Amino acid sequence: MIRIKDLNVQHGNFILSIPQLNISQGSYFVILGHTGSGKTVLLESIAGLRPLRSGEVWLNEENVTLRAPEKRKVGYVPQDYVLFPFLNVFENIAFGLKEVNCRCLNVDEKVKRYSDLIGVSHLLSRNVGGLSGGEKQRVALARALVLTPKVMLLDEPLSNLDLQTGKHLRLELKRIHQELKITIIHVTHNQLEAEEIADQIAVISNGKIVQVGSPEEVFFYPENSDVSNFIGKPNILNCNTCKRIGQGLVEVGCGRLHIIVPHDEDSPVTRIAIFPHDIFISDMPFPGPSINRFNGIVTEINRLGDRVEIGLRVDGQVLNSEAPISILNDMGLEIGREIYLMLKLRRIKIY
Repeated sequence: MIRIKDLNVQHGNFILSIPQLNISQGSYFVILGHTGSGKTVLLESIAGLRPLRSGEVWLNEENVTLRAPEKRKVGYVPQDYVLFPFLNVFENIAFGLKEVNCRCLNVDEKVKRYSDLIGVSHLLSRNVGGLSGGEKQRVALARALVLTPKVMLLDEPLSNLDLQTGKHLRLELKRIHQELKITIIHVTHNQLEAEEIADQIAVISNGKIVQVGSPEEVFFYPENSDVSNFIGKPNILNCNTCKRIGQGLVEVGCGRLHIIVPHDEDSPVTRIAIFPHDIFISDMPFPGPSINRFNGIVTEINRLGDRVEIGLRVDGQVLNSEAPISILNDMGLEIGREIYLMLKLRRIKIY
């Protein structure tokens, strides 16, 4: 268990202030927030890498506030991995064991165990300079885990990876967490990443924790404007009909708009929620089954930095979609244009 009490840290003009934060033992805990919100400062404070102006950090009922980083039994994987270029993969993983003069197991045996667990045993003789981003991330994880920490701290572990590699590594992180049963604190700005991987999420904004809860609580029941402005407001649709179609699916009627949603319970579905980034748009029909594919008319276009919010009218309903800003030029989007849209089945939530 991790307890933070009255934490106050200054980094230049930025101040991190956390009156209280409790993280359950064995949980996968995600700290979610914009760049510059204080995520890394908080992680480094837990690791002992940043001096505190005031406050306490407790690990498993021990006050470790004044304890050196190497004495906290905390594994830390920074965003840029920090692998040693002059060492091969085996030597990188074994480095920490040799530094602490590990005698609990033969170094070779321990490196083999964790390289097998992480899936890098075939890379042990390779030079790290020739590894892909995903392989470097795995080696960094193995190097931290080989010291058998009580807590793992991951700073944006998937941000430098392509979408496919990142998705695969998310599954691997969950598998490793379930197998080792250690506490993991994972920092990210990616909402989809947080929703898929977290047991609990803490949203951080301007150096303050503004909400802690399950993914469902955070994404669908934001407690304040800081959270709702960051998460984005889901499209909430009232359902006037609900028809079971088997295989854990029901068809709901939201006015004239009929949508297939996953639902295993006997109770009727009265409202559903769809996040803007889960409504995909295209100027061509989507391939595959026709489930949850519709035509819509663009009613509004709002630029939001590197993203664009697109208002759509679909069978009498108004929906908001969100996509990269590049889609404006790629699709030549303009108000009044008819486009195709797809609602991803497993991303539709019962509200």
